[in-house]
Amino acid sequence: MATAQTRTLARTMMAPAVVLLFIWMIVPLVMTLWFSFQNYSLINPMMTGFAGLANYAYVIGDPSFSQALINTLILVLGVLVITVVGGTFIALLLDQPVWGQGILRILVISPFFVMPPVAALIWKNGFMHADYGLLAHLWRFFGAKPIDWFAQYPLFSVIVIVAWQWLPFATLILLTALQSLSEEQREAAEMDGANALNRFWFIIMPHMSRAVTIVILIQTIFLLGIFAEIRVTTGGGPGYASTNIAFLVFRTGILSNDIGAGSAGGVVAVIIANIVAFFLMRAVGKNLDE
Repeated sequence: MATAQTRTLARTMMAPAVVLLFIWMIVPLVMTLWFSFQNYSLINPMMTGFAGLANYAYVIGDPSFSQALINTLILVLGVLVITVVGGTFIALLLDQPVWGQGILRILVISPFFVMPPVAALIWKNGFMHADYGLLAHLWRFFGAKPIDWFAQYPLFSVIVIVAWQWLPFATLILLTALQSLSEEQREAAEMDGANALNRFWFIIMPHMSRAVTIVILIQTIFLLGIFAEIRVTTGGGPGYASTNIAFLVFRTGILSNDIGAGSAGGVVAVIIANIVAFFLMRAVGKNLDE
């Protein structure tokens, strides 16, 4: 009887959360799936009816879709390389005993708390602007011609901005893992004659491998949906040079007023994200079980 009452109480307490989750996530997903099979345009409200797979054929057959998919993969991989490598290097530096270590750590992780649109505006107008940005002044100081980053290297510029935002997160996770390594193990390796490079490669990196895996998993989930940084800086251009899957859905559904095709693109994006998450979870599970 006690077990039955406990189960009933647990289900009752979980019911509001389940209902909220259903309203917040399942209902929009079902509506998106429904609209993806419909002819629904904001420009022509009279164009309605069942479209079948025409919206999916239009989205997948569009040359911009393959470009957006490639840009998405490049964006994710580029940010992961910068944040993992840079985060490991910064974590090693912060692990050293220096004066003002606590303040230094706060300064390092502070970019993570800046909202994406604000961070994008800071980089767009403060650092990468072709006329009065900090990099433009630096280029002129050395006698070089300033670079119009968002016109010449749009995708690279977005990668730099997003990596700057996520670098503190990777640093914090990797620093926590690094500090959990026993000092006795390091000292024993040093006494055995292992130099700094050997200690890093054979002791520190294997110990941090799980933390690296977690960083890659969490960041990939969020990086697949990067939108604000692209919207504020490049607008997906020039052309489709910096358009990822998330921004392509926005372009198709909102800017082009084609809700049916935009919904189909959203469903395709969800499928791609789940496929990536599935393989990442399998990789994470194998790594964590070792």
